[in-house]
Amino acid sequence: MVARLPSRRLALAAAVLAAGGALGAARLVGRAPDAGPAASAPVWTETAWPFPLDPWGAGKAYRCRADHCGARVTLYLRAKLGFCGCATTLDDDDVARVSDLDLVAPERAALGPGRAVAVRTMTGRSRRYALGAGAGSALAMAFHERCDTVVATAVLDGDEPGRQEEVVLEFLGGATVLRWAEATLGL
Repeated sequence: MVARLPSRRLALAAAVLAAGGALGAARLVGRAPDAGPAASAPVWTETAWPFPLDPWGAGKAYRCRADHCGARVTLYLRAKLGFCGCATTLDDDDVARVSDLDLVAPERAALGPGRAVAVRTMTGRSRRYALGAGAGSALAMAFHERCDTVVATAVLDGDEPGRQEEVVLEFLGGATVLRWAEATLGL
């Protein structure tokens, strides 16, 4: 007998499971630097969630060194179930509202309009920001599937976050995030 999951969680889980396919297959956490031809692939290391708990709970934090990602990248990831009000699209204001940018940089300025992005079946937006006091730059991403939102905030040492956006998207579509989604959604 197969247990039935609530449709909202099942849909989000299916979207994240599908993201574990080809997009992120070459981007694995913990790949040894001497692993041969794929040694230049980003290596993501999990770190502790550095922020105080809030109603959304702790998320996941990952780092990628500059020699692997082009700039040092720290990625914060968490699910906000039921948060997006069942919207069918997200705009730049939605990204600013649901993202975790307030946790990483109280002072920031958008570097232009956002753009539509997808991690397989999950659609959303990504927007680039300059952080105050010379603290680098950030990417704020929000993806939704029905009434649930997954937010990803990538903080970079460099001033041009666009170069690392594809690396971050590939990681979000990989096996590590798939395992996180399974645990987070209680599968």
